[in-house]
Amino acid sequence: MKILLLTHAFNSLCQRIFVELRQREHEVSVEFDINDRVSSEAVALFRPDLIIAPFLKRAIPREIWEHHICLVVHPGIRGDRGPSALDWAILNRERHWGVTLLQANAEMDAGDIWASTEFPLRAASKASLYRNEVTEAAVGTVLAAIERFRNGGFIPEPLDYRNGCVRGRLRPPVRQADRAIDWQRDDSETVLRKIRSGDGFPGVYDQLLGRGCYLYDAHRGALSNGRPGAVIARSGPAVCRATVDGSVWIGHLRDKQSSHPFKLPATQVLAQEVAHLPEIDGYPEISLSERNGVAYLHFSCYNGAMSTDQCQRLREAFIEVRARDAKVIVLMGGSEFWSNGLHLNVIEAAASAADESWANINAINDLACEIITSGNRLIVSALQGSAGAGGVFLARAADLVWARSGVVLNPHYKDMGNLYGSEYWTYLLPKRVGQERANRITQRRLPMGCAEALELGLVDAHFGDSSEAFLASLRQRAEALAADPALAGLLTEKARRRAADELAKPLAHYREAELARMQQNFYGFDPSYHVARYNFVYKVAKSRTPITIARHRDKRWAPEPVRRANA
Repeated sequence: MKILLLTHAFNSLCQRIFVELRQREHEVSVEFDINDRVSSEAVALFRPDLIIAPFLKRAIPREIWEHHICLVVHPGIRGDRGPSALDWAILNRERHWGVTLLQANAEMDAGDIWASTEFPLRAASKASLYRNEVTEAAVGTVLAAIERFRNGGFIPEPLDYRNGCVRGRLRPPVRQADRAIDWQRDDSETVLRKIRSGDGFPGVYDQLLGRGCYLYDAHRGALSNGRPGAVIARSGPAVCRATVDGSVWIGHLRDKQSSHPFKLPATQVLAQEVAHLPEIDGYPEISLSERNGVAYLHFSCYNGAMSTDQCQRLREAFIEVRARDAKVIVLMGGSEFWSNGLHLNVIEAAASAADESWANINAINDLACEIITSGNRLIVSALQGSAGAGGVFLARAADLVWARSGVVLNPHYKDMGNLYGSEYWTYLLPKRVGQERANRITQRRLPMGCAEALELGLVDAHFGDSSEAFLASLRQRAEALAADPALAGLLTEKARRRAADELAKPLAHYREAELARMQQNFYGFDPSYHVARYNFVYKVAKSRTPITIARHRDKRWAPEPVRRANA
């Protein structure tokens, strides 16, 4: 079936649906909904059987929905309407929420219902819920609706507020006043809920040490010794604020009035103001747990971005873990992302973006080198969240890569201004998958699901439809490895292979060659990387859909000729 994804951007949900549909051998093309003319042109070029809108910020043009079935993914329960569905669900402490697939008509979010799924609402940020429960539910509803469409005869359910099963209602956009924090009255749970309702976008506006900032990335703190609202400590990228009943950590801020008006680590935004505060362990970024002979190293980097400082601290933590008795080390990443490589926002804010890019890639390489050369330990990368760019190849530095089945990988750098990439990928990929597959992985510029990644050798196994199922199976597999008498032989063979590889071509030579290319990206005459990074950080809207996903705009692709009725 020919399916057009009409979307505001190629976000995580759109990528997951793209992967799932292609995996089922549908012919899929994507168009960014830039304006009516562009969207209508895409429909005329592709002539889809069905249009799916995973992520829109405006209504589908009448000239499209009047002539084509258009199914809109809405992150809300039946009857919920408006642009702030998840925001209100979090603020109102809903216990269950859902996703509804609606047929587009003249009224936003009021079309006939093709499918709907509900789920328990976790105490989590809007971004986390969107990437996990909402995405899984959306994939299920889309696949169910496609089957109904393909089989024919299905009559979608009109939205009827007289139906007792319809719990949702039309809600206005959430305003900053709706999530404003009263530090003299709000307890920690209320503060967390308000910040989580705006995490991702737009954040919660607040006054912090005399500066107007948007707050993101909030976690419960353990301190309880400050005046409500006061900043009382720092930890890694985060600052700790006292509440009426304890404290919360705030990891990231956005100061629209500063020279860098985008999200940055809180301690970077407030560098001078918090320099005198005590630094303690508290913000949940890097942590270790051990169980039955396995060491689990957790590193939860906000949005998967890993700055120079984070890479250096993670390398130190890895070396510390490697010195322990555990023969199996599992690199857990975070629940949202494993890693997305370079921290582009921190780079953009640096005095020299080129110098910070250079420092950042070398810090990631230092970490990758420690992983690759851990001859007396078996290293497993456990991807419970998605990974992109250098993060994918950092994961591949381990002996084994296990991923949750719903994870999406973006194993390429080229969309960031034709970056060449490093993390020893020129050593790791051909060695694991062969040169032909290495070229396919790095050159296609397309998101990849776990089934394709397994087929290509980029991952060694994928399992678990949910995070809970993945983690349970992960522990069983890792602990079975640690208890296996054959482990000693595996480690001996690993050390032998690494020594042979080093003799054939030293690891340092791969790094030198990769960095020579990266140096041109950072310091050369072609500004493509710096332009692409700027556009990414400042969220400059795309003026067109990349040809890699807009198949209908690729001149190498031609639709079948239209058959006349009397032919």
